[in-house]
Formats: sequence, structure tokens, C-alpha cells
Amino acid sequence: MRPRKTILCVEDNEQILSVRKFLLETRGYRVVAVTTAAEAIDELQRAMPGSIDLLLSDLIMPQMDGNELVRRAKQMHPMLPALLVSGTVSNFERASAADAFLPKGACTPVEMLDRIKILVARKRGPKKQVVSVGVEMAQQVA
Repeated sequence: MRPRKTILCVEDNEQILSVRKFLLETRGYRVVAVTTAAEAIDELQRAMPGSIDLLLSDLIMPQMDGNELVRRAKQMHPMLPALLVSGTVSNFERASAADAFLPKGACTPVEMLDRIKILVARKRGPKKQVVSVGVEMAQQVA
């Protein structure tokens, strides 16, 4: 069985957070759910590089918005993909730090899951080519 991908999910509305956590966990993801950007920063500081596969955050939150959270997260974990969601469709312009933006309520759970799958796959990067040692040695000698 493949190791489960970990998503750090940040949402100040606990009801939405609970639904999102359930949706992701039933699809096989491990979810770290927090209600503030400060809690998310704490989680990111404790996390080993590469141990979190996606940051999924609300854009509009008190104290620190999702865009600032993404900027700080990428300083700590540069390869961490980030997906911001917002209830106000026009806010996508403010989501410039994220890798992707989805309007909350205007996208279906299936669309969100598809976007998450793409971002998590992109984090892994391209498959590495395996070159046999014999070929490498022959090229160096020649």
C-alpha cells in the first residue's frame, strides 16, 4: 500500500474544516486540520521537509490571510504546493502566492479533489532516470 499523502488544511470556519477533513480522509489523505494561520505556521515549523504534501487554506482569515500564510510556508518549505480557496470569487487576484485558487462554493468537491491530486503529483516531480553504472563508466573512459 502506498504511503498516504499529508495535507495541512487551514480553515477558520470549524464546520467547513470538519467537512473538508472528512472529504479528504475518505479519499485516503492524512489531514492535519487547524483553524488559524498561526497554528499552520507552528505545524510547518515542526514538520520535516517533504512530510507535508499540500497546504490547503482559506484565503480570508483573521490575523493572517491565506496569501501571507503561503508566502511564509514557502520560505520554510519551498517545494510545498499551496491551494487557496475563498468564498468571494473576485479574491482570486489576492491569491497570487498560491499555486492554485478555487472559489469556495463555486467548485464541486470533485473539482477540488482533482486539483489536489494534480498539485500533490506535481510536488513529487518527474520520475528520475536510472542510468546503469556500466554505461556511465564506459562514457567516462571514452
